[in-house]
Amino acid sequence: MNKRIQAAVKKNLASLALLSLELVIVLILFICALIIFTVIAYGVFKLQYQQFDFIVFDKVGRLVTPGMTGFIRVITFFGNHMFLIPANLALVIYFLFIRKHRWYSIKVPVVAIGGVILMALLKEIFNRPRPLIPLLAPVKGLSFPSGHAMMSVSFYGLLIFLVWENITNRTLKWVLTIFLLLFILLIGFSRIYLRLHYFSDVIAGFAAGVIWLTLSIWTVRRFERFSKRKIDPILEEGIAKA
Repeated sequence: MNKRIQAAVKKNLASLALLSLELVIVLILFICALIIFTVIAYGVFKLQYQQFDFIVFDKVGRLVTPGMTGFIRVITFFGNHMFLIPANLALVIYFLFIRKHRWYSIKVPVVAIGGVILMALLKEIFNRPRPLIPLLAPVKGLSFPSGHAMMSVSFYGLLIFLVWENITNRTLKWVLTIFLLLFILLIGFSRIYLRLHYFSDVIAGFAAGVIWLTLSIWTVRRFERFSKRKIDPILEEGIAKA
């Protein structure tokens, strides 16, 4: 009996330590992203400091070539709603009917739909016009924060979360994580290269994406744990009695 109690205590302590570490990581990411977003918004809209944005445009403009522009147009497509909507739907279908993981199928639309709503709200609040010097054709909409940057963090950041949750091979886990992080950065860079967003728009978009991703995943995880602890046993008991 004592051994069983000791084993149960050790298991609970291990779970608590893991939860604490997860909570610390989430809090650090959330707070850092919130600080970055606040500092950029204050600098751009309160202090009216935009010189650095044009310095970045000047530096990036030296990289413009026909071949580079073609490559960048391909990269920026993967942060566009024309790709992200079907990609998110494909993930939901995969977790509903193939992997059959209910909570993953909930996380995907929560992150995606909530991110779109938050992005639209922030754009309306800050109401910053897009740069007037697009490299190619101009696009409609507001500039701050960058929707491509924010949505790429939300979607590809969620993929990083799924990689760490499901892949046991350490090398493959890190390779995929680094690839996805670099891909997110490339998408953000593509918006500056095409002069469709300022540098500050992109960094703010990354920060807003991290804020929403950490908040939404943490919230859904809390509901998931509550469901497994409180709701699922009641449902199973009712099914057993029936």
